[in-house]
Amino acid sequence: MKTFTDKTSKKKPKVSIGKAFKTIIWPRRNLVFIGLFLIVLSRLASLILPMASKYLMDDVIAKKDYNMLKTLLIGVGIAILIQSITSFLLTRILSVQAQFLISELRAQVQKKVLSLPISFFDNTKSGALVSRIMSDVEGVRNLIGTGLVQLVGGTITAIISLILLIRISPSMTLFVLIPVSVFGVVALKAFKYIRPIFRKRGVINAEVKGRLTETLAGVRVIKGFNAEAQENKIFEEGVDRLFQNVKKSLTTTALITSSSTFLLGIASTGIMGIGGYKIMIDELTIGDFLSFTLLLGFMIAPIVQMSNIGSQLTEALAGLDRTEELMNMTPEDEIEDRDITLDAITGEIIFDDVSFAYEKDKPVLHNISFKAPSGSVTALVGSSGSGKSTIAGLAATFLNPQSGRITIDQQDISKVKLNSYRQYLGVVLQDEFLFEGTIRDNILFPKPEATKEELQNAVQAAYVNEFTDRFEDGLDTLIGERGVKLSGGQRQRIAIARAILADPKIIILDEATSNLDTESEALIQKSLNELMKGRTTFVIAHRLSTIKKADQILVIESGRIVEKGTHHQLIDTKGRYHDLYTYQARI
Repeated sequence: MKTFTDKTSKKKPKVSIGKAFKTIIWPRRNLVFIGLFLIVLSRLASLILPMASKYLMDDVIAKKDYNMLKTLLIGVGIAILIQSITSFLLTRILSVQAQFLISELRAQVQKKVLSLPISFFDNTKSGALVSRIMSDVEGVRNLIGTGLVQLVGGTITAIISLILLIRISPSMTLFVLIPVSVFGVVALKAFKYIRPIFRKRGVINAEVKGRLTETLAGVRVIKGFNAEAQENKIFEEGVDRLFQNVKKSLTTTALITSSSTFLLGIASTGIMGIGGYKIMIDELTIGDFLSFTLLLGFMIAPIVQMSNIGSQLTEALAGLDRTEELMNMTPEDEIEDRDITLDAITGEIIFDDVSFAYEKDKPVLHNISFKAPSGSVTALVGSSGSGKSTIAGLAATFLNPQSGRITIDQQDISKVKLNSYRQYLGVVLQDEFLFEGTIRDNILFPKPEATKEELQNAVQAAYVNEFTDRFEDGLDTLIGERGVKLSGGQRQRIAIARAILADPKIIILDEATSNLDTESEALIQKSLNELMKGRTTFVIAHRLSTIKKADQILVIESGRIVEKGTHHQLIDTKGRYHDLYTYQARI
């Protein structure tokens, strides 16, 4: 059986301009064409001024033609108005559309990420994922927004300007093209070098944000061990790596800019000399020279701009490279050929010779076989690291066995569509996760449309009201990030209330009473007994006193079932379970 890594670790090709055009630009071609029309119109209007300068010098001033002066001023004024209007429309249409596309891509990437298997999240920092979802897609605004349009529009302007320059003076135009061509070669080489730098920046940025997220989440541990200096050093090293990366890109960009300044400066100096000479021998009028100089600026400006726009497009493609990696990963529902839909279940789960390993050649479970009948309670006990949570993870479909078979109501669970199985699943974990918000929001999480009566039943069954009645805002009390304002026992009771409200057919309780004091444990044990009635339940517990009534107890050691039976049967055999139980009883 292929693992997730096997299918998702293949190196994907880089996102090319052609692919970006096909997937991002072409579906929005109507808006892009409108943008191109507007920018061409704007650039054509901008050429009115340099063209008018020739007539201003050679005709209006020389001949003192006041009527022509009025006509020129009106024409230039209209051109300026057109430029202003098109500039506004470009921003309004393309920039807004680019931001809309960013929001769409973020939603798509987040949806994709949540479809990936648990193993992906085990190996990826949450902060890094936040960076990839929020930051990597931002560069796309330079593809659909004004960046690409300005690049195309600038190219059109440069070509038109070049034609007009040739008409004025072919020799001066040829002289200009030599340094411009050299600059073009330098820029292309630089952009090829800079793209991996931008790509690496995304990786570093994700790592730094990932560590920062962990630091903020674990601030109590950091302060408890007086480790602020250590964390500061780690963060400083991360931001320094980011700085070194940015420095490389800035150096390359500076090389392009300085090259353009030098080469185009040489062109301007040459034109000044050649143009001055031609005027003195009457081969060129002052108006022609002025017009040539202004048009030269219109040809050169887009070329200089390309260094900036080119960097933006390169950064956009580097971000899309990383986004593409995520989008090409195989969702957990597609890793196996899952085509069975469960319309209803009784809840019988069978493990048949199941083995599992997180890493190749390092098995965690060896040939596990047992049957959990519908409505039964199966307790998993054993020392830490024995494989109890792995068995629970397999039952929850968070993991897939390397060999063997797990069935739900005689259906191979590896062939069942995950959403059709998990709609019948409820979990209460040892380190239960609560979302920032109110107690009510967290209990309603699995069933937002629950009635007030259903909510109250869950609250009372888990004895949540025992502490919320003392809060001024009751169920509407804000609990802070991860429920930081509550005690461990209170958080656990909210988690159990959430599971009760979900009304699952299969329940996995992973150390569900581990964070509770003796009084809270007694209350919760009563609610759990009600919750487990008629439901297939897997219980992982270190406190063996909580599982005396389990239908079967599996003693797991080193990934194998070493004992199986009820509490009394295992006590009578005086084996591993007997040793664990009597040891805890003495404590």
